[in-house]
Parts: sequence; structure tokens; C-alpha cells
Amino acid sequence: MKVMVAGIGNIFLGDDGFGVEVVRRLADEPMPDGVQVADYGTSGLHLAHDLLDGYDATILVDAAGMGSPPGTVYLVELGPSQRPSGERVPDAHGMQPDAVLDLVAMLGGDPGRVLLVGCEPATIDHHVGLSRAVEGAVEQALQLVRTLVREQMSGKTTTQKTEA
Repeated sequence: MKVMVAGIGNIFLGDDGFGVEVVRRLADEPMPDGVQVADYGTSGLHLAHDLLDGYDATILVDAAGMGSPPGTVYLVELGPSQRPSGERVPDAHGMQPDAVLDLVAMLGGDPGRVLLVGCEPATIDHHVGLSRAVEGAVEQALQLVRTLVREQMSGKTTTQKTEA
């Protein structure tokens, strides 16, 4: 099994740095063989290129505004793009997960099962550092990512989409 854990976000935009902070902490922990943990920041092209190596599962960690209170952690499974093929050319210089995944597909790659561990941001503006609510959600996200990695490496997929 091969699993990619990708931290996404811009540390200079407050809570948008959530995914980067989660993988920064996760990178200090031992991981099973076959698990790659990386900070992709805002480099969608780099992530798309790495996903061309083929993964059984990709876990994206990012700030995700879904309308809940700040600090709410989400688990969402991302399916194949619903847009008709050729409707637009993906912009891989941004980090919108759908654009990166569209580019991977366009290049003939397969990211495997794609899961998003997201956190509702409190603020996305020009400053470094997470808000208190989002900082408090980092440990919860770490636990969720660890569980997902264990499940993916064991071949079990029992974790349901949740709002934690």
C-alpha cells in the first residue's frame, strides 16, 4: 500500500496554514513504509507531479470553509470530478483540490481514494499563525489522519465521512 498525506495551505494567511501545521507535526512521527507525509503549501503542480507516482490513497489536509463553527474538523471523501472532460484546463498553480486532481487525471495518474481532512477556518487574512479555534483542532486532525493512515495501510476503510 502507498498513502500520500499532503498538507495544503498558505502559512501567511492565518488559518489557511492549518494543513501545513498538521503535516509539520506529523512529519516528526514514524510512519509505516509506503506512507509519504509532505507539506505542499500552495504548490499544486508539485503535488500533482508527485501523485503521478500512483497511490492507493491520498489524504489532503487543508482549511475548508463549510459553514460550521471555526475549528470544526471534517472528513470528506472526494470523488471523481463531476465536470465533463475538456470543459476547462486545470490550473495546477493554485491549490484547489479539484483542479489538482483534474490535472493528475488529465496526465493519466490515479491518486487512489481521496480523503480531505478539513478544518473550518476562523480567519484567512494576512498574518502568520493559526487562530485559537483552529490551533485547538490540530490535535484532533492529527488523530484523524493517524486513524486514516492505519486503516488505509491495513486495507480497512471503516471511517465514515464525518463532521468531528
